[in-house]
Amino acid sequence: MEATPNPVAAALAAGENLVLDGGLATDLEARGFDLADPLWSAKVLLEAPDAIEAVHLDYFRAGARVATTASYQASPAGLARRGLSGQEALDVVRLSVRLAHSARRRRLAEQPGSPELFIAGSVGPYGAYLADGSEYRGDYRLTRGQFLAFHRPRAEALLEAGADVLACETIPSGDEALALADLVAELGATAWLSVTLRDAEHLSDGTPVHRLAGELTGRPGLAAVGVNCVPPALASRGLAQLARSTDLPLVVYPNAGEPYDPDTRAWGSAHDTAHDTAHDGEEHDAGVLASRAGEWLGLGARLVGGCCRTTPVDIAALACAVQ
Repeated sequence: MEATPNPVAAALAAGENLVLDGGLATDLEARGFDLADPLWSAKVLLEAPDAIEAVHLDYFRAGARVATTASYQASPAGLARRGLSGQEALDVVRLSVRLAHSARRRRLAEQPGSPELFIAGSVGPYGAYLADGSEYRGDYRLTRGQFLAFHRPRAEALLEAGADVLACETIPSGDEALALADLVAELGATAWLSVTLRDAEHLSDGTPVHRLAGELTGRPGLAAVGVNCVPPALASRGLAQLARSTDLPLVVYPNAGEPYDPDTRAWGSAHDTAHDTAHDGEEHDAGVLASRAGEWLGLGARLVGGCCRTTPVDIAALACAVQ
């Protein structure tokens, strides 16, 4: 019996362009949550999970067709530092999927006949577990086996809980990206993989974009490759480099262009020279995602959204532009 096609892969194969959600943490902070914590938004999974569901619903109402779970920083290793057992940590990961499913059900009940909505299980990088800004530097070295051991339990839990696709996101390291691609294939999953950039030609750890794109092309289960959590202008340049290097569908969801200080875990404050390069000095413009949508689609992006410091307002404008 032939396996049922993955719904996200099927939508892409049918020619659909999918609008992703925006910054989960940004909306939580707007609701009064203090996320200056090593667990970041995953802290709210432990303390106020209903707020996570409410944010997912906000984004669906804004026009997003994909909700990305609050599991970016919810690695079992990170949750263990908070005193959770291995099973308790995996239950938190599964909860992140259930909350997104509940928001989807609520949105479909509000608007019957709306386009299909999807759940992406967020798999953040090892650097997110370190909670020191490493996802923008990639200055850590693990073996392939160590990367697989770190990422496998969370990825399995996300899939078991019903995530439609894995979002292997904010990956700064070429070695980590390749290990995640191996894991996706081993699990028989479907995923997109998005990286952070030092500049348009290099990942944050210095891996050439064109080399990684070539190594990822043709990998089983890899539905799209792209960039996230870099400023919009750098995202455009990186996307152009990827478009020249692979025939995979592309995914792009930049941050709002503000600088990030990993020491204070704050956006828009003083930051180091390396971050000046990575963030281009852009300021938040609520229409910047929408204004670049045509450019990104023209380069081959099929999944477009926002990352840190973007809001439901940004996604609503983007959804109108994509449509």
